[in-house]
Amino acid sequence: MPFSPKRAGSIAYSMAMFAIVSVLAGVLIAGLFVPVAGLMGVGTKAAADELNNLPAELETPTPPTRSRVLMADGKTLAFFYDENRIYVSLPKIAPVMRQAQLAIEDHRFYEHGALDIKGTLRALVRNSTNDGVTQGGSSITQQYVKMVQIEACQAKGDEACTKAVQAPTMERKVRELRYAIALEKRLTKDQILERYLNIAYYGEGAYGVEAAARHYFSTSAAKLTLARAAMLAGLVQNPDANNPVRNLGAALDRRDTVLNRMAELNMINSDQMARAKKETFDEKKVKPTRNGCVGTRYPFLCDYVYRTLLNTPSLGGTVEERENMIKRGGLTIQTAIDPKTQDLAQKRVSSVVGAKDPLISTMNMIQPGTGLIVAMAQSRPVMGSDVKKGQTYWNLAVDPAMGGIQGYQAGSTFKAFTAAAALEKGIPLSKRYNAAASMNFSGRSFESCSGRTHVYGNWRVGNSTGHNGNMDMYSGAAWSVNTYFVQLALDTGMCNVTKMAEKLGVKSGSRDRDIVDFYNDKPAFTLGSVEVSPLSMAEAYATFAARGIHCNPVIVSKITTRTGKDLAPLDADCKRVISKDVADGVNRLLTRVMTSGTGARARIPDGRAQAGKTGTIDSNEAVWFAGYTPEIAGVAMISIDNRKKPFIRGKYPYKRSGVKGYRVPSSGIYLEGSGSGDAGMKIWKPVMSNYLADKPRTSFKTPPSKILHGKITRVPYLGGLSIAAATTKLQQEGFSVVRQFVYSNTTPKYGFVGWSPGSYSRISEFGTVTALFSKGRDPADVAAERAAKKKAAAEKKKAAEEKKKAGQDGGNGGG
Repeated sequence: MPFSPKRAGSIAYSMAMFAIVSVLAGVLIAGLFVPVAGLMGVGTKAAADELNNLPAELETPTPPTRSRVLMADGKTLAFFYDENRIYVSLPKIAPVMRQAQLAIEDHRFYEHGALDIKGTLRALVRNSTNDGVTQGGSSITQQYVKMVQIEACQAKGDEACTKAVQAPTMERKVRELRYAIALEKRLTKDQILERYLNIAYYGEGAYGVEAAARHYFSTSAAKLTLARAAMLAGLVQNPDANNPVRNLGAALDRRDTVLNRMAELNMINSDQMARAKKETFDEKKVKPTRNGCVGTRYPFLCDYVYRTLLNTPSLGGTVEERENMIKRGGLTIQTAIDPKTQDLAQKRVSSVVGAKDPLISTMNMIQPGTGLIVAMAQSRPVMGSDVKKGQTYWNLAVDPAMGGIQGYQAGSTFKAFTAAAALEKGIPLSKRYNAAASMNFSGRSFESCSGRTHVYGNWRVGNSTGHNGNMDMYSGAAWSVNTYFVQLALDTGMCNVTKMAEKLGVKSGSRDRDIVDFYNDKPAFTLGSVEVSPLSMAEAYATFAARGIHCNPVIVSKITTRTGKDLAPLDADCKRVISKDVADGVNRLLTRVMTSGTGARARIPDGRAQAGKTGTIDSNEAVWFAGYTPEIAGVAMISIDNRKKPFIRGKYPYKRSGVKGYRVPSSGIYLEGSGSGDAGMKIWKPVMSNYLADKPRTSFKTPPSKILHGKITRVPYLGGLSIAAATTKLQQEGFSVVRQFVYSNTTPKYGFVGWSPGSYSRISEFGTVTALFSKGRDPADVAAERAAKKKAAAEKKKAAEEKKKAGQDGGNGGG
């Protein structure tokens, strides 16, 4: 053969590599069988210890495994993963799969140690021929060590680390072999093969043989056939180039190579090989596994689950650690998501407001006393970026911290919080105010969290339901009388009102303001002027239903690791925030709304106890209905979308009256602009009726007398005080003071008659003391007096006439 520099170079390379591997093998074998002190210049024990040391990831390997989210019925909602992997034990992997992988990667695996010297030399010789075909000389154990190190670097997000463990250097090879030797001392061959088959990458995002079997063939690793096992085994070398989905020809060729090798090693016979080669690849069996929430059945519930997990301490000390556990820890996450109720809520919301309508609608349900989210539906139920199709990435029901975009003004549903704060202060349900049709509250003082302040600017409040006059809290709530509740809020103190909303769970829709930050605003807070998240309103009303026990909304009921260990889910932190008496009082108050007030049209007609409150803001931009029974709390909301015509301010056409009088494009439903007629009747009522159909009819508890009528006290002594001074004294002690004109026969018109009840009289705490003024004599008394005088005059006249007549008669008789 003529001299060839290229061939000479090949021979030289092979000889050099032969020498290197021989020395390397000698060093490593010496490490196994003889002390290495002479080789390394250190003590025998130290050298042996060094050889046996393993990095943490190899000591306790935890290959990234996907986590799955289960609904209440046990069905899978979603998967979260960095690598789609399902760890299975070796007995759950078909023997033919084990054989196929060993045949193509390391058929002497059970015969050699950590280093297959024969295989390494064969690969060196083969690779030196420069025919374009290469062979790997690494054993299964070496490959596994390399895969684990790569995984560890990727888990840390360390690209430099990943490059280092893949670098074609002798240093890296020595380190890898040393780890392999130590590993084989600690694990059996079966254990190493099991871990290898669970960590190997098979393409298309499938890590490990179980995930690969499910992805490519819709089966399990235990049920793999010879042909399928051979195809999977062939993917490990180059999962992208041999991918059967994108390059079927290459995949089949590689499969056949594996089958040929299995036949050559007498693992299968020629007939088995021939039959396997005839099998085709069915692309219809390919089953991609979604990662995350997009495309799942309930994407926004799913997203709430994910965000909840990120806040769960048992998954790690930091958000990064928790995310790593969620995506790599192989968790089973059990939720309380009830598909039946969720589908019902979604159906009703979508039947009124469609995804592409210029409106937003939500329906949220929470279980009182547990905080479990039973339903979370929104009019845009598909998660995605195609706005024209009505898709969104925003959870329209929650606050920004949990994926929400904004809040919505909740209108008169806030009056319940004012009522609760008033009852807590001792103001009873019997509290009366003169709630005029329109009242000017400009300059009125009230207690804020930073001290006494007053209403700034001109602020006139009017009623919209047509109910006015002197009334108690029952009537004020039943007919949602604005002027009643503004007076109640002023007397209760806005600091108390905002703190009540906060502890009940109401959350601001503003990213930079908590709900209690609104204590200095006008008492318009009680009219629902603050933007809040719909879910938090259900949370607050559920607190009333639970008789004062507040629970944070929760959706995860159980978390289990892949080893079966239970991790603590995020606790609902259920605790008492208001007394039973106060909660019972609110329940009594809002029951009246459902029986004889604005909520009557939304009432469930089955005779069960139910409470609720309507909410409509002044501009009719949003309508609400918040209602509950002892078993469930639900809040329905319909709002304009101010980013879409005709609700964009300054753009023609612009509809100023909000949802009032608006016909919904998708459903053709005409909205009247009321909480009861729109959100209540069309969404809340049918959903709650269906949910409660098989639930017991329990009742609310009767509140004590102090809630109904207030504590009994006495009117302070008012003698010697001017009307203004007496009024101030009464108000300082919590009494309401009203003026009333009465007829008086003793006091001139417009003069002060007195106080009712008077000094030292028994009266309910925070009761009403009336300043009586004269409007003159009673017309009836005047008429009676006139009639009496007239009668007396007539009688006198008659008597005189009779006397005169009698005198005349006597004179005639004497003549």
